[in-house]
This record gives sequence, structure tokens and C-alpha cells, in this order.
Amino acid sequence: MKCKNLEVWKRSCRLSVATYRHFKTCTDYGFKDQITRSSLSIASNIAEGFEKESNKEKIRFIEIAKGSIAELMTQIYIGIEIDYIEKTIGITWANEAEELAKMLSSLKKNYTKEK
Repeated sequence: MKCKNLEVWKRSCRLSVATYRHFKTCTDYGFKDQITRSSLSIASNIAEGFEKESNKEKIRFIEIAKGSIAELMTQIYIGIEIDYIEKTIGITWANEAEELAKMLSSLKKNYTKEK
């Protein structure tokens, strides 16, 4: 698996694990499903993209992963507002998601240059 040495993939996996653990006992299954799926989608799309041969495909999956980050950020902010996520935890997750987005933007630039 080509992505296993990527720091952005490792960190996105850890963020997903944190959301799954946090919502393990949540009974609002709609919210739980949405936030865990968006967090899972980040690492999953990085993994899928890095198995593709062409840079164009890699870039497409990086963009999808960034879209999942935007979804997750939205859900984090809503989760804080409705008291599903403690503010300090939510801010930590949001900061990590922003860092992941920056890392993905840098990766995208590298593959855009190589076209």
C-alpha cells in the first residue's frame, strides 16, 4: 500500500479513530453515521488515490479527501453547538483537519507540477 508512509494518511487515520471512539455510544445514529463516515472518507480517499497510476487520478482523490475534510469540519462545528462534542475536543479535531487540508494542498501541488 503506497500511502502507508504518508504522514497525512497516518494522521487522517488517527482522526477517524478518534471520531469513532468518541461516538461509540452515541444514540443519534444519523449524526454518528455522518461524522464517522466523513472522517473515514479522508484516509480512504488518500489510500485509493495513491494506488492510482496517473497524477490526474491522484489529484482527483486528493480533492475528494479535501471535500471530506470540509464535511467533517462542518459536522464538528455543529456537534459542538448541539453539545455532542466538547468544545476543546472539537477545536482539537478542527485544527487537525485544517492541518490535513494544508498537507493535501501541498501534495496536490507536487502532483500538479509533475503533469
